[in-house]
Amino acid sequence: MSKIIPSLVLTVICVVASLLLVFSHELTKDRIAQQKEQKFNASVEALFGKTDSKLIDGNFGDGIEAIAVTPDKKTAVQVVADGYSKGGINILVGIDENGEISGIEFVSLGETPGLGSKVRDIPTFREQFYGKSNSNQVELDAVSGATFSSRGMEKAVNAALDAYNNNKEAILNG
Repeated sequence: MSKIIPSLVLTVICVVASLLLVFSHELTKDRIAQQKEQKFNASVEALFGKTDSKLIDGNFGDGIEAIAVTPDKKTAVQVVADGYSKGGINILVGIDENGEISGIEFVSLGETPGLGSKVRDIPTFREQFYGKSNSNQVELDAVSGATFSSRGMEKAVNAALDAYNNNKEAILNG
């Protein structure tokens, strides 16, 4: 009996801890989803100004988190890509009604401060992608000292363009 008591106490502790985790998850999941949606909408507004947008349902490819379309057929593609950090680049790529990149906004950036963060902090780096409509057109001028982050940005932008071009009808008619 004395050998069973420690195991029983440990089992009770684990069950109580598991129940508390489930309870806290249920308590916060709606608020977390609401905050993610607000952040996404704020990024869409930063790209296109004050506008309504409609989220499009579907699986549009690896790394594509969300796609939204405005009433005037502008598209925002949220992409998560690996830079120096796994999943460290989370951007929103704005594609205008002509299918060209019109802007890039950062949802989050988990790259090394001072090095990888240069892909966000140097405006001319982002601007090199503007006006591109096909992933074959993107020629990278990498940021010195941030090669992995630069290549991650290139990968994210190409993924957004590919998702848009391969699913254009479904996205715009969504």
